[in-house]
Amino acid sequence: MPRTQIFLASTLYGVATLAAALDADCFAPADRRLLLVANTAAVPETTPGPDEVPGFDRLRARFDGVLSWNDTISPFHPSGWAPRPDDAPLWERHLRLLWGLGADDVELVVESIQVNPAQALALCFADAPLEVYADGLMSYGPTRSKLDPLIGTRVRRLLHLDLVPGLRPLLLTEFDVTPELVPATAFTAVVDELAEAQGAAAGSAGTDDAALLLGQYLSALEILTGEEEERLHVRMLHGAAARGHRRVVFKPHPSAPARWSRTLEDEAGRLGVALTVLDTPVLAEVVCRELRPALVVGCFSTALLTASTFYGLPVARTGTDLLLERLTPYQNSNRVPVTLVDALLPPLENATDAPGTAGATGTAEHRPPSGEELQGLLAAVGFAMQPQVLPGLRAEAERYLEAHLDARTRPYFKRRRLTALALPGAVPSPLAFLPRSPAVRKMARRARAMQRRLARRTAAKKTAETTKTTVTV
Repeated sequence: MPRTQIFLASTLYGVATLAAALDADCFAPADRRLLLVANTAAVPETTPGPDEVPGFDRLRARFDGVLSWNDTISPFHPSGWAPRPDDAPLWERHLRLLWGLGADDVELVVESIQVNPAQALALCFADAPLEVYADGLMSYGPTRSKLDPLIGTRVRRLLHLDLVPGLRPLLLTEFDVTPELVPATAFTAVVDELAEAQGAAAGSAGTDDAALLLGQYLSALEILTGEEEERLHVRMLHGAAARGHRRVVFKPHPSAPARWSRTLEDEAGRLGVALTVLDTPVLAEVVCRELRPALVVGCFSTALLTASTFYGLPVARTGTDLLLERLTPYQNSNRVPVTLVDALLPPLENATDAPGTAGATGTAEHRPPSGEELQGLLAAVGFAMQPQVLPGLRAEAERYLEAHLDARTRPYFKRRRLTALALPGAVPSPLAFLPRSPAVRKMARRARAMQRRLARRTAAKKTAETTKTTVTV
């Protein structure tokens, strides 16, 4: 039976990761390999998809054909549509006809399996084996919600770049999915290939003292307001200027409003800094390769780790303190990327140097955790985020919190979350026995039940008074 592999990608970074994995022979042989492109931007009609940006043509040669998920399910949005369970067999028949799959054995390679469009595609091909590839730092965190076993048990492995050397991802570990590395050399070779097409777009503003600022458009994720994100970019500019960088390159998010760039330009003029804005969609790794900036600054962008780990560039982070406070709920899937960047990379402000790699010693003000400590931190944050998905991490989380919870690590955990999970650090140490005391927990349950009864009685009383007033009138 012919075998067809379908690779789903929503970003050029994802296509580059797939290309690197193919070049490194990470996939079994297949009769056909099709790239399925999904444009998941809030307004796809105004934002170019990964197949419309410079450099894509250099990567499409790895595939036998390119398909559009947006065109397939139009007018629905890729992030919001999935087939109804009863309709899934009909959709599989439709897709097999539309894409010329016939009776081929289909294998799916997707990103972000816990959300659409990856989950929708998995539902359409209910019998197809699945492989997942990582979309940056997000893969180090736990699966963001309980995954349907009919999907989770089909996943054979997780492919990921070694962005944090030695750190083992938590994604899909509840299904014993084996993580497998995509060789860094294969990925950098793909970036070299993209640079030939995107190098001109990356600009020629690089000098020995140039700093690269990475924008992320966090307001679109409703993490920050637009004004707060503007101030964050200005903070990056001020920090770079304070370190003596007189030339700055700003790479905004492709969907970010143009007024942010104008705000930075005005501020750069006031500081006497030469600012270059890259207004063409370019992969951040290409910019790092082409410009070789003296410093790369960002909030929690994956590109900070690729710049540091793969290209040995000095990096610094800013704004992670604000995001650790703002991310809600605690289970927000961005929490692990923010935590890793905050723990590993030196701050932009009040630091005299930036390490060349994520695992470097760092400055006197910043000491990255060791490998074992970092794995413990990841386990503790992962368990606190998803205790029902990863209950087996409780013991490891307790050990880490008992040994390492201090002023430096406290921002990674919310006291209310620790209290709800009866974890160390929830209350001052003399009262640490309280969350585990059966008598105290019983009293707390009674108090909450009484509070709910009083709330119901108050609501009923107000309703009765309102009804009486209406009748009287």
